[in-house]
Amino acid sequence: MKAAPLLLDTCALIWSAMGGDQPKLRQHLRTAYEGASQIWISPISAWEIGQLVALRRITLARPALSWFEQVVAQSGARLAELGPKVLMAASDLPDELHRDPADRILIATAREYGLRLVTRDRKILDYADKGHVMALEC
Repeated sequence: MKAAPLLLDTCALIWSAMGGDQPKLRQHLRTAYEGASQIWISPISAWEIGQLVALRRITLARPALSWFEQVVAQSGARLAELGPKVLMAASDLPDELHRDPADRILIATAREYGLRLVTRDRKILDYADKGHVMALEC
């Protein structure tokens, strides 16, 4: 049986694009490419990257939108649809989870499309341990 496709959270997307030393992430991506599993990116990551740049928490060599579009195009990843169904689902996730709207949207996207969320966020990983979303630690 083929493994579920991956959804990169924003940190995983940034690390993969900037070539950071993240062995777990590199292994997950290599396994996905070798197994022909699709890799997905959520549009909410564009918003988060824009916020990180605006707050000067990261610096990019080009405008954030241009950087994001280039990363998506060069990666071969698919951009997940961020429609009303995902947004409403983010408001009604089962069990306890923190209130971060971007994380909730990422989780709802993963649940809606049957994707494994690649993240280092401990709260999301704990939520996955409860069986509410598929996740891989990076």
